[in-house]
Amino acid sequence: MNSVTVKGSMGLRTAAGAALLSAALLSGCKDKAEEAPTKKVEYKGPTLETTNVMTLYSDSARLQVRLKAKLEQDFENGDLLFPKGIEMTFYSKDGTTVVNTLRGNYGKYTRADSRYLVRGDVRVRNEEKQQGMRTEELYYDRPHARIYTDKFVRVETPTEVLTGEGLEANEDFSRYKILKPQGVFTVEQPAQ
Repeated sequence: MNSVTVKGSMGLRTAAGAALLSAALLSGCKDKAEEAPTKKVEYKGPTLETTNVMTLYSDSARLQVRLKAKLEQDFENGDLLFPKGIEMTFYSKDGTTVVNTLRGNYGKYTRADSRYLVRGDVRVRNEEKQQGMRTEELYYDRPHARIYTDKFVRVETPTEVLTGEGLEANEDFSRYKILKPQGVFTVEQPAQ
């Protein structure tokens, strides 16, 4: 707020002018205050951040999946973000043996469809069958217990390397289908 001080013996005219100037200055401040933006800004960032997370999913008190992440960001709508990578370990039905692992440099969980998106140097490994898969982007659909992608994939088995575009597999990666296979494949002939 501005103030005007009148000193000395000013005439009535000068005092009135000073009063008018004061009123003008005060009304100028009021107009600016009324013009201040009243737009509300909605925060869309994480509501909670947790470091070194380990989440265990179980069924009938048997461990099914273990999720580990260096950083987990929770959002108001229930979505989760894993900006520093994600690692999931899948266990056998009895919850004692590691069957499959899935890891990537970035992860996102969408609560609406209970689906994980994993990106950046994604690797899937079936320990029992000693086979692995690499891609740049992969989805894990929890309700349907499947993993899939439409990106380039490279599957390595103990005897061959398979490549192609797109893949669908069960969550333990024991059965899979490359949607558009590429390259040379070995086909075993039935014994006659």
